[in-house]
Amino acid sequence: MVKLVQDEENQRQLLDGHKEKHFTSGEVVRDIIIGVSDGLTVPFALAAGLSGANASSALVLTAGLAEVAAGAISMGLGGYLAAKSDADHYQRELQREQEEIDTVPDTEAAEIGDILSEYGLGPEEYGPVVTSLRNNPKAWLEFMMKFELGLEKPDPRRALTSAATIALAYVVGGLVPLLPYMFVPSADRAMATSVVVTLAALLFFGYVKGRFTGNRPFLSALQTAVIGALASSAAYGMAKAVQAI
Repeated sequence: MVKLVQDEENQRQLLDGHKEKHFTSGEVVRDIIIGVSDGLTVPFALAAGLSGANASSALVLTAGLAEVAAGAISMGLGGYLAAKSDADHYQRELQREQEEIDTVPDTEAAEIGDILSEYGLGPEEYGPVVTSLRNNPKAWLEFMMKFELGLEKPDPRRALTSAATIALAYVVGGLVPLLPYMFVPSADRAMATSVVVTLAALLFFGYVKGRFTGNRPFLSALQTAVIGALASSAAYGMAKAVQAI
């Protein structure tokens, strides 16, 4: 008995001293990445295209700010609808799974055994787990949702949080390529400054994105900058080509 108490105490001390460093804000980071990457790229390309068409700095700035506003609303709405769709899908599957547990409990209990057997557990090992879950309907339902369907319960505030995060990130990213047009009267000089500032921002953002997503940071930085540069070059070239017609 004394040994058992000591073992439990030792285990508790081990758990207290062990702090796992897992990253748990993946959805928020994903929303920020979506918003900032589009915010940096689309207004940058628009500003380059208008500059290629010999528009004034004031016109580029006005059009750019209008695009940032419209883009933020559109991107935020898209994030809201995507998160709302995920929540609705989870609720439909939850109701369907609950009906199956109520109507065919033996079949659903057998599925618990099938799931656990995939982890190398035999009938004598997963039998008590099946019995325990059948005696706890709420835990049974949660188990089936997670391990049979692979669905995690969504945060009820996820839709609004996603919309606000994406929209705000888009505005922050979109203002970067437009800042030079606020202070430089000449559109050509403003565009040159915008290219430098935005490419630097794309490199920095790509590096940070790589660190958070587990990819190679320098490769991520290069890819992000190249995509932004290609988009703006295409817009600038198309504007010049249209002017030449």
